[in-house]
Order: sequence, then C-alpha cells, then structure tokens
Amino acid sequence: MSHDIKVQPIEPSHLDGLLTMCQEHAAYEKADFRENGQVERWRSALFSERPALYGWVATDGGELCGFMTVTIDFATWGAEPFAYMDCLYLREPYRGRGLGRTFLEQLGEFAAARGCGWAEWQTPPDNELGAGFYRRMGAGEKTKLRFHYNVEGQGVS
Repeated sequence: MSHDIKVQPIEPSHLDGLLTMCQEHAAYEKADFRENGQVERWRSALFSERPALYGWVATDGGELCGFMTVTIDFATWGAEPFAYMDCLYLREPYRGRGLGRTFLEQLGEFAAARGCGWAEWQTPPDNELGAGFYRRMGAGEKTKLRFHYNVEGQGVS
C-alpha cells in the first residue's frame, strides 16, 4: 500500500466525496441510487452526540479512494451488540493493495472497543472479488435470503 494512503474517521469535509463514492458503489453492485439529501442526514448520523453511523475513509494524497461505514446492532438471541458493516468500497485502482485488510482491521478494533463479539455484513452473490477477499480474511458465510420491505407512505420516508 502506498505510504500516502491514510485511513481515518470520516470528517464533515469528506461528505460530498462520500456521496460520489456511494454512487460508484451502487453502480458497482448494479443497484439503484438516488441523491435525496444524504449529505445532511449523514452529517447528523455521523457527528451527533450519539452517532447512528460510524465511518472511515481512505485518502491518497488527500483524494478519497475508499470508505467503510458501520452501525452497532443488537442480537436478540444472544442479547448482545454486534457491529454491522453497511458499506465497504474501494475505487478500482486501490483494490488488491491491502486497503481492504486495513479497513477490516479497523472494523475489528471498532467492534472490540464497543463490546461487540462479532461483525456481520453482506455482499451481492455475484461480487466474486469481494467474497473471495472476505473468505481469505477468515470470514465465514451464513446463507440467508435478504428481504426489503418498502414502508414509504406509512409515515417513513
């Protein structure tokens, strides 16, 4: 990994660049993305007294080249918190250079510091590059179906 690449917590100045990377991430996963004021909601979620979202960016000479976002969830069966990695995205030139490992190490440190016994995440089934990387890092798979229930019009926007 280049010595100019730095992983650090997301700062307010990164949010516009994060929006661009989220658009790229959605395109990479062949998913829809619509801009609808995320930057201001991220500002609240990331920088409030009790954050709902935690995140890190990788920069190369000040330019954003990747990001990871995490939430803390709670497992009913075990009655304990766990970390949920919502997004991990690296721009194409930065894949295969050790940056993903750096982000996963950050995930582990973050989870342990918050009393989480494990971290979970998901990736599309056709993301063979990502799945292979996660397996090499020692992550195991749990096969489940992912459902999406749209609640617009029911008081949630």
